[in-house]
Amino acid sequence: MKTTKRLWVATTAAALLLTGATASQAKNPMVGGAAMYPTKTIVENAMQSKDHTTLVAAVKAAGLVDTLSGPGSFTVFAPTNAAFAKLPAGTVDTLLKPENKAMLSSVLTYHVVAGRMTAMDIAAKAKANGGKAMLKTVQGETLTAWKDKAGAWWLTDAKGGKAKITIANVMQSNGIIHVVDTVLMP
Repeated sequence: MKTTKRLWVATTAAALLLTGATASQAKNPMVGGAAMYPTKTIVENAMQSKDHTTLVAAVKAAGLVDTLSGPGSFTVFAPTNAAFAKLPAGTVDTLLKPENKAMLSSVLTYHVVAGRMTAMDIAAKAKANGGKAMLKTVQGETLTAWKDKAGAWWLTDAKGGKAKITIANVMQSNGIIHVVDTVLMP
């Protein structure tokens, strides 16, 4: 038993050294070139990610900074800047206008589920429900999580749009972030 445990520790350490990762990064990945700290809030960490500047600007414009900095817990499916860039031209600028604050808030809260749901939790929920996890968002509508044949996890929105989870399980003090490659629409 001791030999097996030592072999596992040695193998894990070697894998971390080969990839240049540290033990803390293995538990909590880098996002947008920045370390994500499980002791910081969703907003504090997102503000450090160069891949989430559009999301941070949108959260500020929607007046959701205090909420997503609060005690939570929240599960956030965080679209990258590239995800926002996939939207039709002018969509982001339109959503960021003060008169569209309610619409922007609706889109953003559609990416948030109450509670902390790890990838393992989502997978267990999907397994218990025939391969699809129905996730009730803070916005009030549902996202459907499912795994494709290649093993990647996806979310489908109410309109049939799909977002791939590209980085899962980024732990936060008040929840968890899963990075997605597409903005989902209620």
